[in-house]
Amino acid sequence: MKLYNLGKVPWHESQLIYHALAVLGREALSLVSPATPYVCIGFHQDLKQEVDLDFCKARGIPVFRREVGGGATYLDGDQLFFQLILHRDNPAVPLRKEAFYRKFLQPIINVYRRIGIPAQYRPINDVITGTRKISGTGVGEIGECVVFVGNLIQDFNYEMMSRVLKVPDEKFRDKVHKTLRENLSTIRRELGEERARQCNEAELNALMAQEFEKLLGPMQPSEKDEALQATMDELGERMMSDAWLYQKGRRVCGRDIKIRAGIKLVQKLHKAPGGLIRADFEVREGNFRNVSISGDFFCFPEEAISLLESRLEGRPTEQTSTILKNFYSEGGIETPGIKVEDWMRVLTI
Repeated sequence: MKLYNLGKVPWHESQLIYHALAVLGREALSLVSPATPYVCIGFHQDLKQEVDLDFCKARGIPVFRREVGGGATYLDGDQLFFQLILHRDNPAVPLRKEAFYRKFLQPIINVYRRIGIPAQYRPINDVITGTRKISGTGVGEIGECVVFVGNLIQDFNYEMMSRVLKVPDEKFRDKVHKTLRENLSTIRRELGEERARQCNEAELNALMAQEFEKLLGPMQPSEKDEALQATMDELGERMMSDAWLYQKGRRVCGRDIKIRAGIKLVQKLHKAPGGLIRADFEVREGNFRNVSISGDFFCFPEEAISLLESRLEGRPTEQTSTILKNFYSEGGIETPGIKVEDWMRVLTI
């Protein structure tokens, strides 16, 4: 297996290299980080829904659509990427998704532990320290290969992450920023400024290479050759075109943002016969939190919506239908033109 320990590279090459390695069918570990910031969206996402393009354009922040699923994220040189490319028929590749993540996240967990951060695996694809996520990861299939990508997070620009995303309103943006800070950590945050400075990029990349070698065997240090560069250039022509970037993904009415495994911010809208319904809420470990319901519908008595919010608070999302039916069965509550089925449209994730 080849090891491409390349350090800082042009921002687009930090994505193109693993795509090209997969297209070439080369099993490899790539360790890179972008020289300048950019936004990266998942393969199935709709760019105009996910990213504040006006903001990014005004600040010269480019956007890239990867051929791996997952959500939109802000990336910069404080995030050190590991990119593992394996043949799909490699016997080292577990068939079950959770087993795959558990196995190939262990080297990253070991690196964090070696520098003094008590990282742990959290199903299905998170590395956490305490209750905070400290690595973002994703898996996809490109050509005949499985590609596993993720990062060590030296530092993170929470403000910029919340700003580059397309959100329904500034209140929701503030919630994204607050929830990110509460649930995403970094090496600098965990170790402090002085100790974090001692963990430079070269050292951390060397530790990642060592830990993946323990798992996969010796690796051959390699540089980009002509075939790899040519494939990257060819892919770049397609993947950096407007046709690729602006292809339509899954359209949704509203917004949901995964913060880490078990925590998601949601805003959903539905135009019912009785008016527009909007629900803003968090889902924490499968339970409703901070539920806020609004819209231009009518409800009698007026305080019934506050009652519904309180009934949902802290309850499992799988009980939504039962909670709504009980809400109406108590009598005296009317929402003209809005039925249980309409509420389910905005309260089901």
